[in-house]
Amino acid sequence: MSTSPLSVRRFQVIFMVSWLVLIADHAMVIHWLTLPWKEAIFDSLISNGILFFFCLLILNTLRYYLPRREQLINIFAWFIFFTVLWLFLTKWLLGLSLGYYEGYKDMLYHSVPIRFSIAFLLLGCVTMISVLWQTWAEQKEDQSQKADAEKLAKEAELFKLRQQMQPHFLFNSLNSINALIGTRPAEARKMVQQLSDFLRGTLKKEETQWVILKEELQYLQLYLEIEKVRFGNRLATAVQTNDEVQEMKMPALLLQPIVENAIKFGLYDTTGETVIRIDTSRQDNELVIIVSNPFDPETSGPKQGTGFGLTSIKRRLYLLFGRSDLLTTDTKNNIYTTTVRIPQNLNP
Repeated sequence: MSTSPLSVRRFQVIFMVSWLVLIADHAMVIHWLTLPWKEAIFDSLISNGILFFFCLLILNTLRYYLPRREQLINIFAWFIFFTVLWLFLTKWLLGLSLGYYEGYKDMLYHSVPIRFSIAFLLLGCVTMISVLWQTWAEQKEDQSQKADAEKLAKEAELFKLRQQMQPHFLFNSLNSINALIGTRPAEARKMVQQLSDFLRGTLKKEETQWVILKEELQYLQLYLEIEKVRFGNRLATAVQTNDEVQEMKMPALLLQPIVENAIKFGLYDTTGETVIRIDTSRQDNELVIIVSNPFDPETSGPKQGTGFGLTSIKRRLYLLFGRSDLLTTDTKNNIYTTTVRIPQNLNP
């Protein structure tokens, strides 16, 4: 269990100042009861010195051992015991030290109930403050450990989601290369080189969680070049962007699975040229990316467009931003649209 050094220091300063005030008040009260200043100060130092020692003993004990709620009766028994022990020690030492002063023993005898009450209240307050302090520190540490555990779990799930996307694309590319080797070996070699560059870029991007849109689009272009080797003239892309959004931040490796999903459901079950459109804009301090693709309603229902790729992206965005509304899909006039919103109030 640990607390802030500054908080501990403040508590120590407040504790020491309070005790000095207590010693001064005690001496003034005893002096007011006709005891000379010397004897009054001596009485205060002995009484409050022993009380201070017992308070430190309680504080240090509770620092290393904090009973559970059902054992709080033990704490009550502790400061009752220490109060009684303090009273006997104080009465004995004061009697030995100041018994020579005429009328002091009588005054000491009559002041026992008041001394006991004050000591009981002080030890009780110190015990209560210590219990509350240590309980607060323990809860704070538990919350910190819980937050760290949640952060590690979130990072692990994000890493898993990113890793799951790579084999999916890799297998498709290898199958395409295998199909091209016999008929178009030159294109197969080109595709192998492009795939190598793409995967190398993936490994580099795994080192960072965030990139700017300009870098993500450059990386996406590597993927599109590979896909254009697979589909030839059937695949066309149109990217609309502007300088205002080029430097906006987004999670790395986010666009590729979205575009892959668009290609899958835009080209696999259709013939002829298919245009995949990517539009970017800024709206209310959010980077908005819209990916649209045509589809044949008779062979490729739009409901298929919410497969593993988009599901994993939606989960990833939720883990990063705590929102489930950042990825939406829509179908209109045989055009399937995926919209992603990336808030910019982040600290990557």
